Amino acid sequence: MVDSRDVPPAAAPDFQVELDTSGLYCPEPIMLMHNKVRDMTPGEVLKVIASDPATTRDVPKFCQFLGHELIHREELEDRYLYFIRLG
Repeated sequence: MVDSRDVPPAAAPDFQVELDTSGLYCPEPIMLMHNKVRDMTPGEVLKVIASDPATTRDVPKFCQFLGHELIHREELEDRYLYFIRLG
């Protein structure tokens, strides 16, 4: 498991909410993201940690469809990190 503290601070944007979907597979990560953003306000940043490779396709489409901005994404060993600014 990759600890999010392994990401250099300069590489990771500031975020208000973190969602760890590690171990979950499509469609669960996206469903949890939908639930999480309902509790957030526009402009806030959501950090998503995922292990499902399908998120490399699904997260950008999620952002595009719902008007959010994918401000940073990164692959670390067996994890994917996404930073999403709510629109």
